[in-house]
Amino acid sequence: MQHDQQGDDSPTTGGRRRPKRRRPFLIGGLALLLVAGGGGAAYMTGLFSDIGDPVSFGKIQESAAAEDIRPEVLMPTGPKAGFSRTSRLPDGTQIAVTTLTGAKSGFTGDVWVWVPKEYDDPRYAKSGFPVLIALPGGRGYPKNYWGTGPGLGLQQAVIDGAREGTSHPFILVMPVINADTKNHFDGSDIPGQPKMGTWMADDVPDFAKANFRTFTSRDGWAFMGSSSGGFGAFKHVLKYPERFKAVIASGVDFVPDSPLWKGNRQAMDANNPEKLAEKLIKAGGPDVYINFQIGTKESGRDMAEKFMKQYGKGPVHTRLQVIQDGEHNGKSYVRGMREGSLAWISKVLRAPTPEPAVR
Repeated sequence: MQHDQQGDDSPTTGGRRRPKRRRPFLIGGLALLLVAGGGGAAYMTGLFSDIGDPVSFGKIQESAAAEDIRPEVLMPTGPKAGFSRTSRLPDGTQIAVTTLTGAKSGFTGDVWVWVPKEYDDPRYAKSGFPVLIALPGGRGYPKNYWGTGPGLGLQQAVIDGAREGTSHPFILVMPVINADTKNHFDGSDIPGQPKMGTWMADDVPDFAKANFRTFTSRDGWAFMGSSSGGFGAFKHVLKYPERFKAVIASGVDFVPDSPLWKGNRQAMDANNPEKLAEKLIKAGGPDVYINFQIGTKESGRDMAEKFMKQYGKGPVHTRLQVIQDGEHNGKSYVRGMREGSLAWISKVLRAPTPEPAVR
């Protein structure tokens, strides 16, 4: 399984970690220089001053009376999680993190979230929002690189698409995908191991429902992921089509390959996208929508096209977004999302609906 290369300390394709640059020391030095030069106050009230502060999402949701809620909307069920800010974007939106202990999996890990500015717009107070569960590649623990900062551009791509009217303002939910830094769990409940499949398919969506205005049906639920995270995202849509409707799977693998399976063929088959697609085709539905993304500078296009040819029929709808000069990394995949995948998935999923403007 390939690993995404996201930065200087990210996993390489050989599984080793790159040496870390001394970036924290540079930031600290910058702070000292600002203080020494009389700019300490500006620094403390600037970009970095509120990182780690508590964050509250959905301040306007209490304004909607229960009888006014549309039947397709699920209001937050609670209990509310405690969030800490990790980043701010130029439009004022913010990324925050919380630690979740899954009620069904028993696993404890961090989950990052981002909501678009429309979420706190009073016109949307009675509306649900589509949820995109974003899974990273590589280690996927203890951090999810989609959530630790806006540098890869995922949040900005959603902002721009919503502003231009080409895609929805999604809620992004970004959990860890592995239980430690040593193993890949294939986004699955491998016998004898932490239940990472249950964590992603049950606990993370339940967490989103507890904290945000979402949709009652699968029309508002989708995955995206890259590399090993793409496998998990891809697999979950095929395994639970009654819960999730679509996926953007980038630089993805097509069969489970964790050594932790130890040859347990029955359990592997239950988490094999090819087997799951066969089963769904035989059952005749429900329909799922799969968007593969492959860069021209990475391998895997032949495997995606083979899967599409063999399983892209009946209820399994497939699409390929080819990213010119794209590599096996998050920035390339976000570019592919901008070039077509976000617009595609927005046509498949339900959109939030604002109240009519009062004249």
